[in-house]
Amino acid sequence: MNVTLRNGNCMPFVGLGTFKIRGKEDVYRTLKAALETGYRSVDTAAVYRNEAEIGQSLHELLPTNQLKRSDIFITSKLGPKDQGEGTCYSACLKSLSSLGCQYLDLYLIHWPGTQGKKPDDSGQCELRLGSWKDLIQLQKEGKVKNIGVSNFLKHHIQELYDKTGVYPEVLQTEHHPHLVQTDLIQFCKETGIFYQAYSSLGTTTQDNQILTDPVVLEVSRKLKKSVSQILLRWAVQQGIGVLPKSCNPKHIQENIDVFSFQIPEEDMHSLNSLNRGRHYCWNPKDIV
Repeated sequence: MNVTLRNGNCMPFVGLGTFKIRGKEDVYRTLKAALETGYRSVDTAAVYRNEAEIGQSLHELLPTNQLKRSDIFITSKLGPKDQGEGTCYSACLKSLSSLGCQYLDLYLIHWPGTQGKKPDDSGQCELRLGSWKDLIQLQKEGKVKNIGVSNFLKHHIQELYDKTGVYPEVLQTEHHPHLVQTDLIQFCKETGIFYQAYSSLGTTTQDNQILTDPVVLEVSRKLKKSVSQILLRWAVQQGIGVLPKSCNPKHIQENIDVFSFQIPEEDMHSLNSLNRGRHYCWNPKDIV
């Protein structure tokens, strides 16, 4: 299932997250299972250090699955160390080369700050504005089909628009029942920005408070669906994109099967009541 972005381009609602999936063998095996299961979107980033393995694996796997490059939606992201005009442009070209692509379907500024600078450094704004100008240029040149940001807050996004007149097509940010940024979601709806969740299943640590939340477990038992399916369906049912990550073929299959059922309204209400404003990943609140 696809969503139509503000510019008219289409993007899959469910994509494969690849954070911490490294090494040619693991990447190849994961992508093989994902493509065979029906995934048509792959999400990576410069800081994941797996772009080359993903590019090589897709080059080998697409023909065997009777797929073309145009059938796959590939997302990558600018590393925080490469923030700034010119540096961002070069970093995107490097990602294109690593992935073996002539274009990216989506390129995101991964973080509103710059590596090595203090969060309250007054130069943060100018650097990310420079990156945003590069993204606009890359899109004009056809090297990137869609442009967006990740981990940005409302004021970070608004200042980009105020300086360039261009809003992102996509905001990718942490989102799960313990972290529902209602004002940010509403802002995205009003400005036509597609809201895409990462870490829908919480953290990758042993102490994962979302996967063990009693309310989530109860809805899972009631609907006879896995906890992961409940959490992903909860987001998708609200029009929010998801990027589940797994190397397990069974879980890869489960995670894309979120369109075959609905969560009843009373259970959606129960899940919505779990919001704690809790970030388990990066929190951008201190970046000026």
